[in-house]
Amino acid sequence: MDAIRTERDGAVLTLTIHRPERLNALDVPSMLALRQALQEASTDRAVRAVLLTGAGTAFCAGGDVAVMDEYRARGELPALFHALTAEMEMGIREILGMPKPVVAALPGVAAGGGLSLALAADWRIASESAVLVPAFPTLGAVPDGGLSYFLPHYLGIGLAQELLFTSARLSAARARELGLVHEVVPAPDLGRRAAERVRELAEGPTFAYGATKRLLHAAFGQGAEAQLALERRLAVEAAGRGELAEGVRAFREKRRPKFPAP
Repeated sequence: MDAIRTERDGAVLTLTIHRPERLNALDVPSMLALRQALQEASTDRAVRAVLLTGAGTAFCAGGDVAVMDEYRARGELPALFHALTAEMEMGIREILGMPKPVVAALPGVAAGGGLSLALAADWRIASESAVLVPAFPTLGAVPDGGLSYFLPHYLGIGLAQELLFTSARLSAARARELGLVHEVVPAPDLGRRAAERVRELAEGPTFAYGATKRLLHAAFGQGAEAQLALERRLAVEAAGRGELAEGVRAFREKRRPKFPAP
């Protein structure tokens, strides 16, 4: 059974973590498969938006603790974490660097590395029953997958400390209040709403979205002058593409733009 299932619908690619018996927890092979699927999506020019979700009642419970216990019994836990965190790091980099929007649909728990995957996405939609859990303190583990980057930048260091030192469980409603998810919908509506949102993004200005992603993440690590220079460079590059020309024409003609593929 494939741990990562792919489904193509026009310009939208859906990636589903399919280990429902493990709450979609990831081992090294499944994390490798997810990273490779993200890489392929990033370079496929026909794909203009990606939907990442989990099968069944969970988004992703993080690393597979059952596999961790097997390696612990053999005295090989550090080797497992070396491989697993390396694949997780590369997978997160693929999401952050993908020049097109990524939507995460959370049907249930997003814990540990699964929470990292969700926070790396550009738009997060959660069902009312979803729960966000850092989880690392419970196992005596150190945050990985960028969680120590995302939480302080999204929430400030105080709230990040609260979550990472207590492994607090955040309801979907509380996550929405904090801005960790963008939408909360009834569980039966999650699939429909996620499909609508990712389709909207796929019809939008793909290059501009990709450039905006780059600017938002660059803003965390550089000053105003460097950010202004990067904005100008990307704005000029966008002006040489068909998206901006179509946007200007559509605005003047008082119609909805039909953005070309980048």
